[in-house]
Amino acid sequence: MFKSKKSNLLINAVIVLLALLLLFIVIEIFSIDSTNLEINPDTVLVHFIDVGQANATLMIGPDFTVLVDAGHFRRDDVVPYLRSIGVKELDLLVGSHPHADHIGQFDKVLDAFPVTEVWMSGDVHTTRTFERAIDAISRSEASYYEPRAGESFEIGSLILEVLNPEQLTGDFHEGCIAIRAVYKDFSVLLTGDIERPIEQKLVNEGTYLKSTILELGHHGSRTSSSQEFIDAVTPDIAIYSAGRDNEYGHPHKQVIDRLYENAIPVYGTDIYGTIVVQTNGFTYELFFEKD
Repeated sequence: MFKSKKSNLLINAVIVLLALLLLFIVIEIFSIDSTNLEINPDTVLVHFIDVGQANATLMIGPDFTVLVDAGHFRRDDVVPYLRSIGVKELDLLVGSHPHADHIGQFDKVLDAFPVTEVWMSGDVHTTRTFERAIDAISRSEASYYEPRAGESFEIGSLILEVLNPEQLTGDFHEGCIAIRAVYKDFSVLLTGDIERPIEQKLVNEGTYLKSTILELGHHGSRTSSSQEFIDAVTPDIAIYSAGRDNEYGHPHKQVIDRLYENAIPVYGTDIYGTIVVQTNGFTYELFFEKD
């Protein structure tokens, strides 16, 4: 007997729902306010900071503090957030690419905290936001570096594997810095605004992408997060940074549907506010600013 398409779809939906329920059981989820997040010798916190339609991701461990991207230039929320959780200095500040929703508050961060080193892609923009960022780097005491694919760095107990760019083409998204951050058995793939061509290049080259958490490329845009890329990363969960009711429609429905079809829970700052992942390098918990 042949099963109808409707019946098959129902069975698939039930399977996906059961898989998601199992994941929710395994992953403990709390409100940020319900638990005091503290760093101890075995704990790392990854803060996906709610900066509206922009990006800012902070990784804090017992021997490292790294900020990747610094929000939008029209807002003033990155420095206040860092201060609110007790950040005193940064070992590394990364500007994934020169767009204003990624390096928007770079200058404010550099003026507010001692920074040991700054990474940027090397692409040059003509905006005042970019000029302010470069000026702030120049007047700081931070060293400066342009990382390239294949390089790996140890910052305390954190390993940063640079996946992109291999070289610059003049396209800011193609030249965007993408990083796989590894702490023991836990890993986060920070993709910035890389899009399908770069994703496919990484897959074709056999780059090791498997990660515990995937930060969706380009704020959850349909230009990123292809099925082939998701298959290579095989994340437990996906997280994106976007502003509520933003003009771009991020995250795009196609991407969210694709993740759910793969039984991958997805969380966004537009819905949950700041999202914090706490890990001992083996297991992890999620904390949300908004329930």
